[in-house]
Amino acid sequence: MKRQILALATVGITVAGAAALYAVVDRSNDSAATPASANAFNCSTFQIPAPDGATVESLTAKDVPAGAFQVPGSPPLGGYPVPDVPAHCEVTITLTHPGANDHATVQVWLPESGWNGRFQAVGGAAYAAGNIGGVATAVKQGYAAATTDAGVDTTGLDTSWGLNSAGQVNTALLENFASRSVHELAIVGKQVVHDVYDQAASYAYWNGCSTGGRQGYMEAQKYPSDFNGINADAPAINWNQFEVATLWPQVVMSEAHTYPTTCEFNAFNQAAVKQCDPQDGLADGLISDPGRCDFDPRRLIGTKVQCDGKEYTISETVADVVRKIWDGPRDANGKQLRFGLPTGADFSALTAGATDANGITTGAPFTVPAQWVSTFVQKQRSFDSANLTYAQFDRIFQQARSEYDSIIGTSDPDLSAFRDAGGKLLTWQGDADQLIPTAGTIDYRKRVDALLGGTTRVDDFYRVFLAPGVAHCALTGSNDMTALTDWVEHGKAPDVLQATLTTATGQTVSRDICRLPFVSRYTGDGDPASPTSFRCVAP
Repeated sequence: MKRQILALATVGITVAGAAALYAVVDRSNDSAATPASANAFNCSTFQIPAPDGATVESLTAKDVPAGAFQVPGSPPLGGYPVPDVPAHCEVTITLTHPGANDHATVQVWLPESGWNGRFQAVGGAAYAAGNIGGVATAVKQGYAAATTDAGVDTTGLDTSWGLNSAGQVNTALLENFASRSVHELAIVGKQVVHDVYDQAASYAYWNGCSTGGRQGYMEAQKYPSDFNGINADAPAINWNQFEVATLWPQVVMSEAHTYPTTCEFNAFNQAAVKQCDPQDGLADGLISDPGRCDFDPRRLIGTKVQCDGKEYTISETVADVVRKIWDGPRDANGKQLRFGLPTGADFSALTAGATDANGITTGAPFTVPAQWVSTFVQKQRSFDSANLTYAQFDRIFQQARSEYDSIIGTSDPDLSAFRDAGGKLLTWQGDADQLIPTAGTIDYRKRVDALLGGTTRVDDFYRVFLAPGVAHCALTGSNDMTALTDWVEHGKAPDVLQATLTTATGQTVSRDICRLPFVSRYTGDGDPASPTSFRCVAP
């Protein structure tokens, strides 16, 4: 259970980090939208046309009074309250696709008063396609908001839907999860807004992190007219490649028959931060440009570390394990397959050890990629990826690419249709993302630049912001949605995002998060807790 909670807490949505995913909107921008007349609000059962290829199985509408909303389920995706949700109309639509025997539920919540004229669709985490807690939060901010369960998992850690009774991949549900459900959510959700308020939303937005980030990128790539603005953070693009690659640390440890302790892993991160932190002009425990950090793990060979009353001496084998984890997966010929764990990112989610009945330490792979491999690649739910060899890993990686790149890869750099539709795509990601290597997002942006005319032209509609020291989907105090609405509705492209970061001493500081390719540098004087003491410079 502890690993399951860790899995979701680090895959995209935490209760404490909810503000990072569903940031409070600056209401001063509301003049750009067109709120509905109070007399137009009509929360009653009505009929809506089904999206192409789908059928509406059921539709209900009900008035819900103001009050606290208890999100169903268990933490972190559920089991927590959202206080002070305003009175709203709650519309529930169930969609199916002939012959698929699927039942995808879309929920649309529409505030009875104070609607800001906007529609916001909310993304999911891990194997959950949506998040009703995010909908409640968005309604508090004045949005008409919606999400979908895609007819699959709502806990984020259940892939039982992935195989049918014959042990074959359930292609209809996989298509729902990969792309179809969000597109249909956009169509149905905007129609519900029109019918309840008797007018269309002025603007439509997507908001999600991790899986929600991947969903946003899929929309920009495949359905470029669904949303005016997409906030897609720590995006799980190159899904099937990075999912398999996330098993690489366990492969390395299994092949080396070496499972370093948490204290040993932490020693390498602390040493790397000590060496590379000052490169931005200020020693505060935050590496502003991890790409420049060239700390060599071999420097710690022979170093003694204390852990739970025991003393460990860093061995050459342990240093080599760390080096390979940071370097990332390679094939038998030494060719890099994907990116490794960012320097400074927490090792624990990907390197947790387990002890068998004989007290021997064995691998305990991270839940989400382990399920992807067992269910979808190997098509055997009982498949154990704890002790893969390098050769087995290579075969699984190539098989995943062959079977799923075109379905859920979400790696197409051709965003020209989204650009031509006037869409804006905003992404932030932590430089210390322990689950989705930041280098993958940087690589995608570079491929878009190469295809669509270079950095300056792509900046007109797509910007990426990298946050020093921030873990997966853990940015707090961000003005991302405010920045996105300003960009979409007023043409004010953001040069920085405002957010709060935590230094090595635990101090919370306000910082401007620089857009790629710029990095933050201390000016040399001024209060280190003030964003005015930093500037964004070329790396």
